[in-house]
Amino acid sequence: MNSRQKPSGLASFFDTPRGRRLAWYLYDFGNSAYAAVVLLAIYSAWFKEGIVGGAEGSKLWGFAIAIAMVVVALISPILGTIADRLAIKKRMLTIFTLMACGFTGSLYFVTKGDVVAGMVLFIFAEIGYRAAQVFYDAMLNEIADPHELGRVSGRGWAVGSMGGNVCLIMVLPLVVIFGGEQIIRLTMVITALFFLVFSLPLLLFVGERQAPEPLGAGENILSAGFKQLWKTLRSLGWHSEYLKFMIAFIFYNDGVMIALNFAAIIGAVLYGFERQQLIVLIILVGFCNVAGAWFFGEISQRASAKLGIYWALVAMFAAVVWLSVNETAYMFYVIAGAAGFAIAGLQASSRTMVAKLAPGGHNAEYFGLFAVAGRSSSVAGPAIFGWVAASMADWYAAGGMEAGDAEQAGMRIAIYVILAFLTAGTFILFFVEEDAGSGFAAPEQA
Repeated sequence: MNSRQKPSGLASFFDTPRGRRLAWYLYDFGNSAYAAVVLLAIYSAWFKEGIVGGAEGSKLWGFAIAIAMVVVALISPILGTIADRLAIKKRMLTIFTLMACGFTGSLYFVTKGDVVAGMVLFIFAEIGYRAAQVFYDAMLNEIADPHELGRVSGRGWAVGSMGGNVCLIMVLPLVVIFGGEQIIRLTMVITALFFLVFSLPLLLFVGERQAPEPLGAGENILSAGFKQLWKTLRSLGWHSEYLKFMIAFIFYNDGVMIALNFAAIIGAVLYGFERQQLIVLIILVGFCNVAGAWFFGEISQRASAKLGIYWALVAMFAAVVWLSVNETAYMFYVIAGAAGFAIAGLQASSRTMVAKLAPGGHNAEYFGLFAVAGRSSSVAGPAIFGWVAASMADWYAAGGMEAGDAEQAGMRIAIYVILAFLTAGTFILFFVEEDAGSGFAAPEQA
């Protein structure tokens, strides 16, 4: 939008504080459909059982996620730095959103046995989805004032969780009534369109308020970006609270990423859930996400983001311990709901913490580093979980156990990987002083 022209119509509404927040919320409403349908309820289970099959499907799914996370971890810091310097966060958000939607829709063409295509197209969709989140999260500081970051972040996550549910409710009748491979593939197209439509208000009508910094003599975009990134990395010693929080986040987010990426697979392997049951499960989790995001968002707003994270970790730890001993399918619904309540709180409160600790004018840059932490954990956690589950299944099978029972036994052993990561993250978080780090600025950036 040209700042010299007076906005009108929708543009006028979305130029108001209320409109800017609504557009930001709606983007989360749209992109959560990808998480719900592709990662949680439909494509992950279809990839494991329909495209690959058996324990090998769990391993390849973990590897596909790991590859996408490595790419995002490598590109996020420099792209975030460039986006801050040139004030192009929304442009980068648009590029990666279109990438995510396009490749999600292309999953329609993946059929049974197309293992390579199923992995490659998913990896590109995942890169688009995860990279777009860097710039979406970085816009939080432009949408909300510092005193309301916790509440706005929590509400954004709550609205987003509802979007995932709405999309699942749309596709559930198709899966239940018609079923079959063709319908599963069609849900990928529906999800891509849902994501795109609800992204449009933010992409079309909400402008950035940060002014670009002109390039110096002899500089280009890449050289300026790497120069600023190097300055930021060297200055992290001054930002010890941010650095400690990143380390804590890497560990506990490992546990979160395992739970998110393997929820459908755990339900199918341990409790024999069919696709319809998995969709109902994820819808239930989505409603619990809404409650968790609002609840922990209010804790972050009224007390501190650190306290919100702590209580969410306690709830998550309890849910995983329960899962490790649970034998009944119906209780898995309750456990998954409790985990969903906790995960939404962890993610919303973590985003609030980064927004508080990022120096003014460097939001995308620091959210880019946050993405490195998140994607690093997204690589290690799912890959280790998938490897442990498959290796232990092979070990039990080699000892004479029937294949299905061996896969279940291997999955139960792998659950303890989640507990290990949550424990390590909670311990490190204890040493983070939120108030000491809020509003910092590096000496070179002051």
